[in-house]
Amino acid sequence: MGGLIPQASTFAASIDSLFIVVLIVTGVAFVLVEGILIYFLIRYRHRKGQKASYVHGNRQLEIAWTVGTGIAFFSLALYQYNTWTQIKIALPDESTAVLIGVSSNQFEWEPTYAGADGVLCTPDDLHPPVNVLHFPVNRPMLVRLKSEDVIHSFFVPELRVKQDAVPGREFEFWFEPTLSGQYEIACAELCGLGHYRMRGRVTVEPQADFEAWLGEQAGAASAHDYCQVTPLAIASEAQSLP
Repeated sequence: MGGLIPQASTFAASIDSLFIVVLIVTGVAFVLVEGILIYFLIRYRHRKGQKASYVHGNRQLEIAWTVGTGIAFFSLALYQYNTWTQIKIALPDESTAVLIGVSSNQFEWEPTYAGADGVLCTPDDLHPPVNVLHFPVNRPMLVRLKSEDVIHSFFVPELRVKQDAVPGREFEFWFEPTLSGQYEIACAELCGLGHYRMRGRVTVEPQADFEAWLGEQAGAASAHDYCQVTPLAIASEAQSLP
């Protein structure tokens, strides 16, 4: 996949490798199953004067393909475990990462960057324009994602990053960009009539350029502050209080 879509993050190659392995396994299974299907269609097609016979089944054959399929799926699960751990479990230390909160709503991405204290939801937070995010190259990015209304999905193909945003929940994910450039954030979940225009722009740039850009965002206000997005369960409880 690296030849079709640039590999712009540290774990892009691992994801592409996993994709290719799954594609090969499922491709072999597809050819095998369809080949058997075509063989039986031809071998046991209707012939004049020949009566069909009823076959109950073959227990050994059924056990074999069930166990074989189970082994194949379990092997894929073991093969992808290290990649899954790297992406979903081994989060970087907040002291070394750039911390960003992203609020998604119909039909925008609203970023909030931690200020000089490195902590979100404090007075020195920075609020860039909607749908505009900047990332420094070769530095871990730690993103906390929320939704204000419906299910959205934060998707940047070049970074191999895709994370759903579900109302009432906060999701944390990370990545480390390795290739400077401009990329598109797409919403990969049908989220309403304006879904087609829920696109953002990501700029991956050297650390010095990132810091200069971040300094320009001081004092900017936000209409959809990430820190003001309240989980639905808490909001409903608050409304029920006298």
